[in-house]
Amino acid sequence: MIDYAQALQHLLAQVVSLPAEHCPLAQATGRVLAADIYSPIALPSFDHAAMDGYALCARGSLAAGSEHVVHGSQAAGEASRARAIDACEIMTGAALPNGLDAVIPVERTQLLATQPDGTPARIRLLDPLNTADNVRHTGADVAQGAIVLTAGTRIEAAHIMLLAALGLPKVEVRRRPLVAVVCTGRELQTDLTRPLADDRIHNSNGPYLVAALAAAGAKVISCETVDDTESTFADALQRTVDAGADLVISTGAVSMGRYDFVPDTLCRFGAQLLFHKVAIRPGKPILCAKLANGPLILALPGTPMAVAVGFRFFVVPALRGLLGQGAEAPLRAVLDTPQQPRAGLRHFLRATLQQDLDGQLHASVQTQQQPFRIRPFAQADTWVVLPEDADDCSAGKRVETFSVDPDMARPNPRRIDR
Repeated sequence: MIDYAQALQHLLAQVVSLPAEHCPLAQATGRVLAADIYSPIALPSFDHAAMDGYALCARGSLAAGSEHVVHGSQAAGEASRARAIDACEIMTGAALPNGLDAVIPVERTQLLATQPDGTPARIRLLDPLNTADNVRHTGADVAQGAIVLTAGTRIEAAHIMLLAALGLPKVEVRRRPLVAVVCTGRELQTDLTRPLADDRIHNSNGPYLVAALAAAGAKVISCETVDDTESTFADALQRTVDAGADLVISTGAVSMGRYDFVPDTLCRFGAQLLFHKVAIRPGKPILCAKLANGPLILALPGTPMAVAVGFRFFVVPALRGLLGQGAEAPLRAVLDTPQQPRAGLRHFLRATLQQDLDGQLHASVQTQQQPFRIRPFAQADTWVVLPEDADDCSAGKRVETFSVDPDMARPNPRRIDR
């Protein structure tokens, strides 16, 4: 049995970033960038008015009370005028006429005269005006050639706005990891529309993994449930290999019981065993193997919380590696509920996170931590992680926490140490 840090090191040593592919911008939400993005243009791409008013040439400053002749009007979308003589009526977003360098809001002017058609002819400034007032300058948001997004970033809606503004119709992203799920156990009933048969349980691990994998950016290519025989598991495993899976996750049959056939089956497949049994709770019997020229395999115990821990703390780091993302940093929080963890094991405890009036995070560990209990997991929002040498943890101790739902949005989320 090895510790968690060693197990994770063995796992990630087998993970290679997936190849890149081009993706239309309209389909890029949730995808992970394979390369840095450099801005092809400046943003804004021209000097323009920040509000409706009048564009003038301040040449440093104009005094309140100064009067100016208005020559025409400039609307958004119109080509910039060759040169305005004194003042020009201008609309928000309109290009600044050549030679003019400031904009005064219409409400800070007095209209002195109009043209026969009712358009402004002469104005008086009610406030002083300085060069660059109310002007959005070229490149003020993004300079041409600047890095706007880095490789490993998961594209969200705000990124789509930026990339569209830069005129990028497609982006280079990592291929989605192809993941197959195999659940073992003759007691598992997969059809939720049928009444539960005697001595059967609904398969909750499969639906959980499918949902969690999709949310983490993977493409689930299959989810099978097989009985407690080596042959059916071997057939299912072969189908995942034939389908080109990058990662296979199995649940159950991985410990030392008479029906725990997964380790022997993987040996017969010629898999390289990376580790079997990790000093963690829950999920100690977890196994990791690699098939020659085939997928990485994570075999999780079948107990629900062992599956949840296996996903969050083994599968997610593997997915981040496949997607070219860095390690996920924990958040630090004050422990509100004292704990007495067993020495030598890393404990993953379901908890809830709150923030006090001073902005400090507080973690409350739930009382019911038995690994078969699913309801507390559905009520939790955080995992509290206690290392192997934690000893007795009194209330007030600072601990590491990870959200129940992994943050896949950034290559390396900022660490909070307060």
